[in-house]
Amino acid sequence: MQQFAGRVAAITGAGSGIGRALAQRLAADGCHLALSDIDGDAVAETAAALQSAGVTITTTTLDVADQAAVYAWADAVVADHGKVNMVFNNAGVALSGTVAELDLDDYRWIVDVNFWGVVYGTKAFLPHLEASGEGHVINVSSIFGLASQPLMSGYNATKFAVRGFTESLRQELDISASPVSSTCVHPGGIKTNIAKAARMHLSSSTLTGQDNAKATSEFEKSFITTPDKAAKTILDGVRRDRRRVLIGPDARIFDGLSRLSPTGFQKLTTAVFRSRSAK
Repeated sequence: MQQFAGRVAAITGAGSGIGRALAQRLAADGCHLALSDIDGDAVAETAAALQSAGVTITTTTLDVADQAAVYAWADAVVADHGKVNMVFNNAGVALSGTVAELDLDDYRWIVDVNFWGVVYGTKAFLPHLEASGEGHVINVSSIFGLASQPLMSGYNATKFAVRGFTESLRQELDISASPVSSTCVHPGGIKTNIAKAARMHLSSSTLTGQDNAKATSEFEKSFITTPDKAAKTILDGVRRDRRRVLIGPDARIFDGLSRLSPTGFQKLTTAVFRSRSAK
């Protein structure tokens, strides 16, 4: 898909961050938009800021963990726009805590949003994308879908799952000569609100020796890429039909080191974590 003008894109998590930046860039390219977010006011603000773009924009308040709601939204997008060419399964949440202390309900929550939300979005839109004759599924994993980190077991698990799901999907689409393709996106530290909105278990501060608010502030210092830069990189990847898109120098470093020495990278990460905890 070399051009976005006249196409229709559905974006989850479009109320802020990467989702909003994708909407802005696509609208500037003449792409019609179906925007959703669990925060209805935020997604309405995104749409309002794009009214002068001259494209059709619809908005929906959506919890991607709600299977019926996601499927209904996919049908509504086609009913409203006549077709859909791209779905960006971008919505996600974060969770921090030790495996020993996190509740099973915490794991269920993050799996429902980060993994099942992607599965629902892919499954709901795939028939419509194929019917359009030219489609693309873009699923957002993470730098932590390439290499794991302590305290992030739930997040790691879901983002590795998104990676495996999307890579398998891409192979199936290639084998079947489908008019639809797929791309898995691995952002590094992006300047969004995901860390502030994360569920932080008390066990995080126990292990790090830091107050969770301070730890979050320190973590956010590693967010070096803007949402707009991330959106540009993603859309360039779609145009080039990339299987995998890495965003930011940190993502490239994580990818390279984890490939070079998977077990060595774990030891390095552990050593760095211990040194920070000792301060």
